[in-house]
Amino acid sequence: MPRPLKELLKGIIGEKATNAVGAFDLIGDIAVIRIPEDLREHAKIIGETLMKVNKNVKSVWAQIGPVEGDYRLRELIYIAGEKRSETLYRENGCVFKVDITKVFFTPRLSQERKRIAELVSNGETVFNMFAGVGTFSIVIARKKISTVHSSEINPYAYEYMLENIRLNKLKGNVIPYLKDAAEVAEELKGKVDRVLMPLPEKAIEYFKYALKSLKPHGFVHVYLHISYSKGSDEKEAIKRGAEQIPLGKVIYYKAVREVGPRTVQVVYDVEVTNHS
Repeated sequence: MPRPLKELLKGIIGEKATNAVGAFDLIGDIAVIRIPEDLREHAKIIGETLMKVNKNVKSVWAQIGPVEGDYRLRELIYIAGEKRSETLYRENGCVFKVDITKVFFTPRLSQERKRIAELVSNGETVFNMFAGVGTFSIVIARKKISTVHSSEINPYAYEYMLENIRLNKLKGNVIPYLKDAAEVAEELKGKVDRVLMPLPEKAIEYFKYALKSLKPHGFVHVYLHISYSKGSDEKEAIKRGAEQIPLGKVIYYKAVREVGPRTVQVVYDVEVTNHS
């Protein structure tokens, strides 16, 4: 939490309570903050104080549950400012329209999206198996001359992906599908240079479909949630996480964001050759 916000809240709800309020995500002009259940009676004042500190924030929502369900939605409640959930978010020279109540979106992967785009070579065919509103896909297509096939099953996310392709003038570069990734993998069989799997809950299950879409030599970027017990070595747990990947050579791995107590999201870059 930014220090000015913490100092202001300390005088309103007390230091102990202030320490319990989590960091917030800034998505366009909407802030999403974590507030423990026992502090929700203070939610409105927390939201209003956040807006005083950050003048760019026009609406504040609280996340009161985990990301869950097939569409990976956060459980959110409105607490302050304008009562709206749609915004424009800018990142890596791209603009994205999102509704935080209808689609999964995190700004915390902006550096990872940039890293992946820089790995892509001009002329590559890329398959984003879990595209959401198109963030990874659009950042790649904006930075490199490439074709990015992007599948998504949430109809709201798909519609926002269409809008974001239009906003970024990338029609024809990003190819959207309102289909399960397994179906799209069959259509792309043997045509893809690089696969993105930014959905930890499904990455291992769908790895076989990633392989199906790949050319004889290619790369798969697998994202997993790795947990470790109190007192154990986080780095060692991340290293062992690579053992879940059934085929290929892990050439790079890194924690890209925290997702909970002693749980991190990790990317594993996998090089695959001569697979069948």
